[in-house]
Amino acid sequence: MTRFDRRALFATGAAAALLAATGASATPQRGGRLRAALSDDLFDRAVAATVFDNLTEIAADGTLRGELATEWMSDASALRWEFALREGVSFHDGTTFDASAVTLPMKVEVLGTHRIAITLDAPNPNLPYLLAQPGFEVRSDTGTGLYEVQKLDAGRHFIGSRTAQHWKQDAGWFDTVEFVRLGADGIRAEALRDGLVDVADIVALDAYADPKDYVTLPGGDATTHIASRSLGIPLAVGTTWPLDNLRMAERWWMA
Repeated sequence: MTRFDRRALFATGAAAALLAATGASATPQRGGRLRAALSDDLFDRAVAATVFDNLTEIAADGTLRGELATEWMSDASALRWEFALREGVSFHDGTTFDASAVTLPMKVEVLGTHRIAITLDAPNPNLPYLLAQPGFEVRSDTGTGLYEVQKLDAGRHFIGSRTAQHWKQDAGWFDTVEFVRLGADGIRAEALRDGLVDVADIVALDAYADPKDYVTLPGGDATTHIASRSLGIPLAVGTTWPLDNLRMAERWWMA
């Protein structure tokens, strides 16, 4: 398959969900569906970042801030770290998040209901930055992120719906988000050009696309993805990883 076959996509049932109405606001407002065409490598990471939270996150301006953790400190050797965890957080199935739910690829010790210690094999003064990276999400059967799974065809198609209650009340403007994995760059570019998606991780537009209708991100010579101007995107976007540090679902809105 060398071209984007819209009839085939409709036959899978994915295309119906890919078509969403857009608003007309330059400031964040709730509503609409974010639709993204993602490569093989990026699809799973984007889903994880949308459904699950990390202990920390890197903001769009590059600063480190807490997510499921609210504060942290280490001993003088940077071998042992203690983290205070956010209270009042629930998983999508309604169960309460607490220290017992934190599983990471390192030694985690529960110190209290909302406090943990992490002991490393080697000193790492940058551990809080590491914990913000993809692959260090706090995972359970369900997540604590802004969007919960409505449909997941593993590795191929994801639809997430905005949780009714979340501690992040100033983020997550879309009602739903949808990611489709399309392996070839040309197919993702064609899907973006045809308006079937709002953003794609491509470095160049389809030859028939009008550049004025799109914005390249994060900008300059470091393009990792291109978005339609039907999306509202903050002036500052995260540049550590693609798609606004994989947090487009909580930071962008329908324009």
